[in-house]
Amino acid sequence: MNDEVVPSAQRYVVPAVEQASRVLFCLAGAESQYLSLPEICARVAIHKSKAFSILETLLGFGLVRKGTDGKGYALGPGLIFLSRKAIDHLSAPRLAEPILKDLAKATGCTAVLGLIDGGSVFIAGKAEGEGGFGVTMRVGHRLGLTYGAHGKAVVAVMPGKVRDHILAETPLYFYGSPERLDRVRLAADFAQCLEEGFAEDLGEVNPGLNVEAAPVIGPDGMPVGFIEIFVLFKKETAHQFGPLVAEAGRALSRELGASPPAQWALPDRADALP
Repeated sequence: MNDEVVPSAQRYVVPAVEQASRVLFCLAGAESQYLSLPEICARVAIHKSKAFSILETLLGFGLVRKGTDGKGYALGPGLIFLSRKAIDHLSAPRLAEPILKDLAKATGCTAVLGLIDGGSVFIAGKAEGEGGFGVTMRVGHRLGLTYGAHGKAVVAVMPGKVRDHILAETPLYFYGSPERLDRVRLAADFAQCLEEGFAEDLGEVNPGLNVEAAPVIGPDGMPVGFIEIFVLFKKETAHQFGPLVAEAGRALSRELGASPPAQWALPDRADALP
């Protein structure tokens, strides 16, 4: 078939994935707790052998489960993990709104919430300070995971294996240009974040712009993002705002169901240095 007559929305559809998705939505809309294989085939309009293969594959990932008699199918517990991750990302900006506003008011600076999305982060919320000067940061804007202060903040509190995997990748932008990476200094910056709850970039990545950042932790103990402020004042003033940013990060972490410690430098986090 000529590409010119294939709708762009359908050109990249994978039939097996589409059918699996339809099966999941079919189970989600079922009136009864379990549906039999023939019922699923009739509702989704796919062949019995294809439906059976899809269901057995989903079963292996815990996305569906069988009835106690082994004859019916229902949604599985694996979806709880997926839905919780989605809910965390959707609820974080709403929960962060009053925290960002209070932080912006207390510092007179622009305060933002960033969320981790794979190997990058995106700005999910912001509040402007009342100082008359601010930093333009568009919600939805993406940055590298290891970029500047927020990179140090989130990577510092990651479990050792995850952190080591990130640090093994190149390039790294903790200090702007990857050529400026100093692993000895990075270890000290991580240690500061673990002890004080915040990391900072004092005009290195962007001259004249000081940034204080704190990690935001999810209920599973993993960082889900960060809160940071952009300070257009002296470096000493920026550093004084660090504890306020750290408390904002802890406050949002608690709202998300985490139990962040007063200090991250605990014995079981000693592997969080490069």
